[in-house]
Amino acid sequence: MGKSVAYRDGLIESLKNPEEAAAYINAAFEEGDEKLLLVALRDVAEAHGMSAVARKARVNRENLYRMLSKKGNPRLQNIEAVLEACGLKLAVHPA
Repeated sequence: MGKSVAYRDGLIESLKNPEEAAAYINAAFEEGDEKLLLVALRDVAEAHGMSAVARKARVNRENLYRMLSKKGNPRLQNIEAVLEACGLKLAVHPA
């Protein structure tokens, strides 16, 4: 197994932990790059099983993959549904 595969497996495993997942998504959000945020959301969704997340978020699995791709453009409602399906919620805090 290559280093990148082992890293990816370790990352996905760690993202099953809600605190780790929240920190990962927050770090991506702070970078200010929408594509990076979508990739982070997708990684967290993969950690929770894409089929299960799609079912809980009430979206088609293929649409879930599409909206969490680098070219995706999900609505806020969909992002909230994906986060909720992963045991997370969207929050805003004072700067």
